[in-house]
Amino acid sequence: MEQSEYVLQVKGLKVSVETAAGILPLVEDVHFNLKPGHVLGLVGGSGSGKTVTSLALLQMLERQTSVIEGSIRLHNRELNGLPEKEMRGLRGSQLALIMQNPMTAFSPVYTIGVQMIEAIRTHSKLGKKEAREEAIRSMAGVNLPDPAALLGKYPFELSGGMLQRVMLALTMCLKPSVIIADEPTTALDVTNQLQVLRQLDRMRQEHGTAILLISHDLGVIAELADEVAVMQQGRIVEQAGCYEIFDHPRHEYTRELLAARPTLQLSPQPGSRL
Repeated sequence: MEQSEYVLQVKGLKVSVETAAGILPLVEDVHFNLKPGHVLGLVGGSGSGKTVTSLALLQMLERQTSVIEGSIRLHNRELNGLPEKEMRGLRGSQLALIMQNPMTAFSPVYTIGVQMIEAIRTHSKLGKKEAREEAIRSMAGVNLPDPAALLGKYPFELSGGMLQRVMLALTMCLKPSVIIADEPTTALDVTNQLQVLRQLDRMRQEHGTAILLISHDLGVIAELADEVAVMQQGRIVEQAGCYEIFDHPRHEYTRELLAARPTLQLSPQPGSRL
């Protein structure tokens, strides 16, 4: 496959951090590619390096104490070492992050509307009125009740499931090429897990968005991923198609994760993988 057919290419990614005891490696020699509409599940236990990998891709690690080596290419543009001002222009509009705890994604002192409208206007040429209308349309699209009223609410006035859907709505407004979803369903009940996964699947289908879905839960990964990479102690120890990983795991750690996984039974919808 030609390089240009990949929206995101990660090659030889290494992350280390300076400590009082010396240099501590966190991620070692990680490789993967994402093409439009492709979902890669990155799975592993706590401390395996999943979140560090995602922050490295976004260039959000502390630059004074951490060292990122290797290549991170978005649309053939090298991100590793890109100046912070240029990265700010890419975050959200081209490379978006959906966090595990949606409360940490919003400032508690501004309303949902202020924050959504500002983000939309930052990454588009829309005026304030048009950005507000776009926010309302997008929130309605993720089944949030009375979105116009929700714009006037503060983050603490919404439940975790609603905030997660607000994050999805904002992401859908910006239509990024790649979404990094870091444990997006961990803090949610089963009903809200289903809604979040369906909205991610919708973005993949409607906009060709590539998704890096990070989770410790193989049951969630199985619902959406085309391919799965299993991470242990900062390294990818096995990577294969979703069905192959589940039916014929090769690495002992993968087999341990499969044996320990909880099951999430989701009802399929016509025209959707979920």
